[in-house]
Amino acid sequence: MRAVWYQRTGPAADVLVCGEQPTPRAGPGEVRVRLAASGVNPADCNRRAGAGNHVMEAPLIIPNSDGAGVVDEIGEGVAADWLGRRVWLYNGQRGRALGTAAEWIALDVGLVTVLPDEVSFTAGACLGIPCMTAYCTVFAGGPVSGKTVLVTGGGGAVGNYAIQLAAWAGARVITTAAGDKADDARRAGAEVVLDHRTEDLRGRIAAETSGKGVDHVVEVDFGGNLSLLPDIVANNGAVAAYASRGDTHPRFPFYQLMRKNIGIRLILLNNCDPAMRRRAQAEITRWLRGSPRYHRVVGPFGLADTVAAHRAVEAGGKRGTVVVVI
Repeated sequence: MRAVWYQRTGPAADVLVCGEQPTPRAGPGEVRVRLAASGVNPADCNRRAGAGNHVMEAPLIIPNSDGAGVVDEIGEGVAADWLGRRVWLYNGQRGRALGTAAEWIALDVGLVTVLPDEVSFTAGACLGIPCMTAYCTVFAGGPVSGKTVLVTGGGGAVGNYAIQLAAWAGARVITTAAGDKADDARRAGAEVVLDHRTEDLRGRIAAETSGKGVDHVVEVDFGGNLSLLPDIVANNGAVAAYASRGDTHPRFPFYQLMRKNIGIRLILLNNCDPAMRRRAQAEITRWLRGSPRYHRVVGPFGLADTVAAHRAVEAGGKRGTVVVVI
């Protein structure tokens, strides 16, 4: 099969190779998916670059975790009705070497979900890390119907899905976004869009909530926004954070948060409770079938242009998920 891989970490142009690799077979409990599209996320680029604590998990790694395609082979113990199904998948390259930057992938059937016929494969490749993370952060504390939810970074890939899911679930959504991304946030369903670069967030959020504060925060920059949170979260509110871009070692205002009984949850998708992830898969499918949804695809790039796709992620400023078509 055609695939992209790396055998050492480093810059995309230096380490990514496009060529031929053995086609995988479905093992026990697995399905094989003929991939139509592969999603590229910051975590994929960080692993390939060796950033942070990431190390090589195997001598050869096919990158990218998310994807979509058609099941064309099933392993022992897998129901026959999976054959021929359109699916989206996540965690393709987590705890294993072979990800979705290839024509085929074989992986545990629990990591694949039926993709409704009306949803394109390129959109399906956006549903893994971005949409699953959005679901887990929005619903980390339970239902949000009737609550006010703040999504910071509502123009980002995760943030945009978080807005859509929270609004679908009956929440009033406030978000921070600027420029063209503010338009994306409004289209996703945000009732109030605040420009974090120019506006007084404390004052605006107080005005929008009659001084109460928001009930739940989906947070893209925990460290950068931590000093703000005690002032804008309601009593007994909660914060679910999936990144900390501004400060990776923040000073924690314990008593300010404690006095308001504010709960803090830190979310990493591949370590989320399996029951939560299964619920996310099922609920995202229900959400997809409700009506046309907003999927922001960057590119798409060809498989041979995976270096450019990784660079597009690393450059920042993208409006959506970078997708490679196979």
